[in-house]
Amino acid sequence: MRKRNLTGALRAEIAKLATTRMWLILALVLFGYIALLAGGLAALFGGLDSGAIGPDAAGNRGGQGTPPLGSLPPLIYSFASSVGYVFPVLLGALATTGEFRHQTLTPTFLATPRRGLVLGAKTATLFSAGAIFGAIALLASVGMGALVLAAFGVDPLLDDSDTWAQLGRSVLAMALWATIGVGLGVLVPSQVASIVIVLAFTQFIEPLLRFASMFTEITAGIGRFLPGAASDALVGASFFTIASPASSILEWWQGGLVLLAYAVVATIGGYFVSWKRDVT
Repeated sequence: MRKRNLTGALRAEIAKLATTRMWLILALVLFGYIALLAGGLAALFGGLDSGAIGPDAAGNRGGQGTPPLGSLPPLIYSFASSVGYVFPVLLGALATTGEFRHQTLTPTFLATPRRGLVLGAKTATLFSAGAIFGAIALLASVGMGALVLAAFGVDPLLDDSDTWAQLGRSVLAMALWATIGVGLGVLVPSQVASIVIVLAFTQFIEPLLRFASMFTEITAGIGRFLPGAASDALVGASFFTIASPASSILEWWQGGLVLLAYAVVATIGGYFVSWKRDVT
């Protein structure tokens, strides 16, 4: 019986997500945004490195101020998660707050009274959707980035096992971000408020906090536990971490655990704050 209930809850959550155009719109914008960003910066740094852009007074290959040649492809590919993570967060938050806004939770809870099971099914569904968003973002960053880098004579490192390990961790990071979005949506049921929080925190507050944390060892130790910093540590590459000392960056598995902790805390907190309340 429990297995049937779980299967039915998963099917219902998948149907809710798949029958709206929200995920498709976000996925298309994600792909275009990351492709444009990765392609543009790959052309800039690849051009500087090859000498095609800007003078090279020494007459040698390799422009000043560009990332080391061996590290450039992973940095370009990391845009899928370091910039694109806001999209799975929004997807998770919108998929959850939409339930409160349109009051679809009422028939859902009537069909499946076990609210914890419903929330678990939603989290699992959005985790999978976040992984799909990760794959879409990587198609953009790797597809466009590798193509442009190769055009400038830079090895895209697609035959390197470390590159593929990074891509796999990028997918995992995007999946975890989607579950954080679910947790936020449960914790803050207002759709407008949750969108404002996501955009304000990801685009303004956290970047400022990460920048400010670089000035002392104490703040750097705190800053590495911010969700964006943990995500970059999990992936293993990011333009945001170039200026950060190595001691202030978590190990990839530690970053993954920190990101998971944010999702768990937000979801459990939201379960007791709003999910268990009457929704009629």
